[in-house]
Amino acid sequence: MQVMQLGDFASRVNETFTVSLDQGEGNAPFVLVEARPVNAPTTQSGQARDPFSLLFRNEAAILFPQRIYRMHHEATGEFGIFLVPIARERAGFLYQAVFN
Repeated sequence: MQVMQLGDFASRVNETFTVSLDQGEGNAPFVLVEARPVNAPTTQSGQARDPFSLLFRNEAAILFPQRIYRMHHEATGEFGIFLVPIARERAGFLYQAVFN
């Protein structure tokens, strides 16, 4: 299992990631709009990574439910990501993923 780090995403802000939807439903583009560290009270020794948060925007008129999606980007490859819808904007919905 690949351990993703903030550095895997920090240089990818404003780039499009592709999410695979259920069978027969195709793919959906998600734009990474923010990649930032999460302020953790303490960092424990032996921790696989420092916690971080990703924020994605999808411009579809429908809300995708919170769940694990298969996501792909040319530079990071394919990986599973748990996305949670957190806000609606004029341009679409925002989704957050937290890695701790």
